[in-house]
Amino acid sequence: MRDMKVAELYDLDFAQWAEENAALLRSGRFSEADMEHIAEEIADLGTSQRWALHSHLMREIEHLLKWEFQPERRGASWQRTIIVQRQNVTRLLRQNPSFRPSMPAAIAEAHHDAVTVVSKVIGRPREDFPQVCPYSEDQLLDEDFLPR
Repeated sequence: MRDMKVAELYDLDFAQWAEENAALLRSGRFSEADMEHIAEEIADLGTSQRWALHSHLMREIEHLLKWEFQPERRGASWQRTIIVQRQNVTRLLRQNPSFRPSMPAAIAEAHHDAVTVVSKVIGRPREDFPQVCPYSEDQLLDEDFLPR
């Protein structure tokens, strides 16, 4: 593999590609690095972080809705899921403060997806659930918040 260009490693051995490019960048040998794929991977990292935010928000909202709409089934596992997802959201926001301005849109999208899941899981029509997220950003980030 040493005779091939580092760009050729991208599809053959991603870990080796990453290691070789990191070494090239650290040593200042930019012209030898696979800049096209490096730029693509960096852009994908941001997308991945946004997807993680969506996923954690959706899971938190899903369990808050179940907590609110199925009070007879409340339990420690739902509360644990809410806590863990909330911690993950808080951590992602701390690590990516640029996500803060887009939180209203992220919450709206996560709520839409959470309602889809919850309505199917508990067998109630979407219309039974709020069309707009009933939980504010502050509530979603408040470690003690649970709907009553």
